[in-house]
Formats: sequence, structure tokens, C-alpha cells
Amino acid sequence: MSKKYVTIGLGNFGFNVTKTLFEEGHDVIAVDFDEDAIQHVQPYCTQAMLADATQKEMLRTLGLEDMDAAIVSMGDNENAATLITLYLKELGARRIVVKAGTEDHGRILSKVGATDVIYPEKDMAIKVARSLSTPDVLDYIPMSGDFLIAEIAPLEVFVGKSLAELQLRSRYGITVIGIKELVPENFILVPPASFVIKHSDILIVIGKRVDIQKIKTLKEKR
Repeated sequence: MSKKYVTIGLGNFGFNVTKTLFEEGHDVIAVDFDEDAIQHVQPYCTQAMLADATQKEMLRTLGLEDMDAAIVSMGDNENAATLITLYLKELGARRIVVKAGTEDHGRILSKVGATDVIYPEKDMAIKVARSLSTPDVLDYIPMSGDFLIAEIAPLEVFVGKSLAELQLRSRYGITVIGIKELVPENFILVPPASFVIKHSDILIVIGKRVDIQKIKTLKEKR
């Protein structure tokens, strides 16, 4: 189902959010005060607007009450990001996602109306560090508490064995909720206990961070 978004600020982050949402079939209005940025984004949005989003009356024209979310990315201009967030809240935006550079600025954004504050540089740094620390974890999604959903390359000891034989939940505290088969390409949601792991499979698991990190220790012991 198509949704409606407005992206404000078209630096690298804002541009890629706009492009991805548009390519996934959603309506996206892109706003920036830089003419080059507007020209660059035009093929990748529903409407590109050359405007100053720190002007409340300009934001009022966007129909924010009908938007599923507004995404604000103003680079290092913290004052502009804060003012825009405040105006978006006052004008009835339902969800306001704002990029922040520091924890302090993030707290300010939350107080003036941001529903979601993101720290792309920090999040990517943590992701890279964890991929280096635990190389068998290909990707992960943080959940509440200490839980993660992670993509894991199978250890050599897993290959050729069924999920029933491996007993990953009872032995390692992780639950397999999906399998990505690469040869041939296929996805199995909640695979049966009889599923046999292959070298080309990727396991989608959920578990506590500490249990998922044990995968590296298991590999080093064998």
C-alpha cells in the first residue's frame, strides 16, 4: 500500500531516504533550499520543492496531517533541524523522524516533537564494530532489551545437520525464525525441524546479543 512522506533536507542521507521510499512505490515530497539538490532528486520523488523549510507557512502547505511521516535531515544545522521539528509538531505531523549528530541534540529534538531520533554515523559505527567483532553475524536488527534479530553465516559444524539435531535454542539460546537459501534462491519462514543446513544458507535468528556473540567463540574453539 502506497504511503505519503515528506523529506526535508537532501544531503546524502535525505537523498537516499527519498530515493528508496520512491523506488518502493510511495509518494514522496522532497524539500530543500538548494537548487542543485532539487534538480538531483527530481527523478526520484513525486514532487521536488525548492523552499526554506524553516518557514512555518511553507510547511503548512505540505498537508502534513495526511503524511505518514516527515523525515528531517539538516546536516550540521542543528538550529534549523530543531525549528523545523517544532513546526512539524505544531502543524500536526503524525510521525517526525529526525537525523541528529549528538545525543544532546537528540534529547532536544525529542522534547520539541520528534517521534524518532536517529544517529546514522553512530549506528553505522556500532554496526561495523560488531561485524568485525563477530564476523559470522552478517547483519542485525536491534530489538527491545538485549535481543537482536541477526543474519548468521552457518558455522562448519552446523552444515549437514538438521535444526532438530543442532538444538540451537536449548544449546545456544537462539531461535531460527527464517532461512535464506542462496542456491537456489529461496526464503523459508519458520523452517521445520527437519531442515538440513547447507554452506550456502543464511540463518535468520533471534536471541540475546550475548548468545549471538557466542557464535564467534564456538568457531574459535573448533
